[in-house]
Amino acid sequence: MFKKSFIAVLALVLAQSTASFAQKFGYCNSLALLAELPEVKQADSDLQAYQTQLQKKGQEMVKAFQEKAQELQRKQEQGTISPKDFSEQEAKLTKEQEDINKYAQEVDQKLGQKREELYKPILEKVNAAMQEVAKAGGYTMVFDTSTQVLLFADESMDVTKEVIAKLTAQK
Repeated sequence: MFKKSFIAVLALVLAQSTASFAQKFGYCNSLALLAELPEVKQADSDLQAYQTQLQKKGQEMVKAFQEKAQELQRKQEQGTISPKDFSEQEAKLTKEQEDINKYAQEVDQKLGQKREELYKPILEKVNAAMQEVAKAGGYTMVFDTSTQVLLFADESMDVTKEVIAKLTAQK
């Protein structure tokens, strides 16, 4: 009888301790989630329109440059330009080409800034919703299946301070 009682009590204690250590994990496909949001579709459209606008200006610059270069080459071939004038116009074209290259770099920077401006509020909203869902559902961690990134972790699971303490104690 005592043996059966002891086994029953031990089983009950183990069941309770296992339940207290149980952790609930979840996952989310962020690509599928973002694809469903109208705000993302609008941001994509706005970014594409902005990119088209910037590219159009760049294409106009390149076209004007090519026309000037062809005209200069034509004048040289026909002998209607002095060597001094040719050198001056060639230097202007070199400067114009540098300006085009500089503009191309600016386009990349402007697109990056615009992308952040458009998507940052959306991602903040998604992150807040993710945290609310995770906390309400009792999830300890939520992973993103599309990127294999941790989207949410309960702060109580952060061991950063303990690792720092361990490392500083080793010095």
